[in-house]
Amino acid sequence: MPEYGVPPHAPILKLATGTAMAHALYAVTDLGVPDLLAHGPVATAELAEKTDTEPSGLSRVLRTLAAAGYFHSVEDRYALTDLGRTLVSGHPTAARELVLSWLGPAFTDSMQRLSDTLRTGRTGVDLVYGLPVFEYFARHPEEGASFNRTMIAFHGTEPAAVARAWDLTEAEHVVDVGGGVGTLLRAVLEKVPAARGTLFDRPDVIGHADLGDARDRCRTESGDFFASVPHGGDVYLLSHIVHDWKDEEAHTILRNCRRAMADGGRLVLVEMVLPPGDEDHPGKFLDLVMLSLTGGRERTEAQYRDLLARAGFDLVRVLPTDSAVSIIEAVPATST
Repeated sequence: MPEYGVPPHAPILKLATGTAMAHALYAVTDLGVPDLLAHGPVATAELAEKTDTEPSGLSRVLRTLAAAGYFHSVEDRYALTDLGRTLVSGHPTAARELVLSWLGPAFTDSMQRLSDTLRTGRTGVDLVYGLPVFEYFARHPEEGASFNRTMIAFHGTEPAAVARAWDLTEAEHVVDVGGGVGTLLRAVLEKVPAARGTLFDRPDVIGHADLGDARDRCRTESGDFFASVPHGGDVYLLSHIVHDWKDEEAHTILRNCRRAMADGGRLVLVEMVLPPGDEDHPGKFLDLVMLSLTGGRERTEAQYRDLLARAGFDLVRVLPTDSAVSIIEAVPATST
């Protein structure tokens, strides 16, 4: 965007007006425009006909998004840029699902109730739909499946970064608790060919598992980690699970892992560990999402140490990765 003189409130102006661009991106993605352009330029009139939209309005939205780098125009036709191509269905970045989930009604309506969340302590999802977020997804399986794919887009660089940073050579049986579609477990098992794995998640999630070449060494199991988790693993892996819950619920999950763990086992949490003070960090943004959607929270190292101690673990180390997440390693406390 050209600079026409920078006012003192420029960052606020950019943040507040950016929602219009986000809604425009959601609209064309929801209408399937990127898929219609996947094989080459298409005239605006044809796009309007295929999406049942008004040509003039669609042209104005595409013109704005083209200026932002998502499309480029060729006379009266539009085509995808490399950035826009990530919005095509099935793209490995899962950017389409990111847009449809994070800019869709469930997320935006919930975030818009943040003032009420602060007044009442209830999540935005509960205020809008009267349900906890994961129950909402269980009742709306298409949105739930899209959300699971969204995690690939949001945390896309993390599995490889975790596998690079974490010494897994002694791992024999990795139990991925709440492991979603298995993206992280697959990366872990690919690094340690001798290890086997168990992917554990809710029934509505586990059916979408994609373990790739690791599937022969991994089994899937569905259940409720508030009741129990699979027994006998020497490594219990929880990636972006503890942050979804308040301390009491998180304590229950961790205690269940402690009960199920083999002698000499390890607990490994993959989370964004908040830095002290006013330092910028992606985890501080994610903390607002947790507040509004799940009721959970991001935590500092000291808060993780205390939470783990209450569940019967000693924090051994916090290992940074070359992504926004850290690896929090803990072992059963000697007095437990």
